[in-house]
Amino acid sequence: MNFKIRQLLSKYQDLLLYAIIGGFCAGLDFGVYSVLCFIMPYLWANVISTHFGIFCSFLLNRQYNFKVKDKTIKRFFSFYTVGLLGLGISSLLLYILVDIAHFNELICKLLTIVIVAIIQFLLNKFITFKNTSKWNLF
Repeated sequence: MNFKIRQLLSKYQDLLLYAIIGGFCAGLDFGVYSVLCFIMPYLWANVISTHFGIFCSFLLNRQYNFKVKDKTIKRFFSFYTVGLLGLGISSLLLYILVDIAHFNELICKLLTIVIVAIIQFLLNKFITFKNTSKWNLF
């Protein structure tokens, strides 16, 4: 039994580390967003906080998860483009949930973080870090 658990952990090590790093960077994003919502409109707060999350995630995934040191600028712009797509999705969802459906902006931000994280994981796995992945999700 212990061998099977170790084998599963080894197979999905990148995914687990991506989730841990993603959780940390999402926490940073949410923390910055929460503070900024007190001093500016929530959509502006989302733009700024999401950039904190994008930069944090790229640096930590590059260094500790995928351990990719080549083509840094190219990979960053690919990662950043995926991040901007996530920002667009997040902002649209926030607008719909907060302005149209009148839900709480902090709860909605948590929901959008989860949805966008899944989309970004798949895009980064198959686009940004496609040549360095040691495992196959599907």
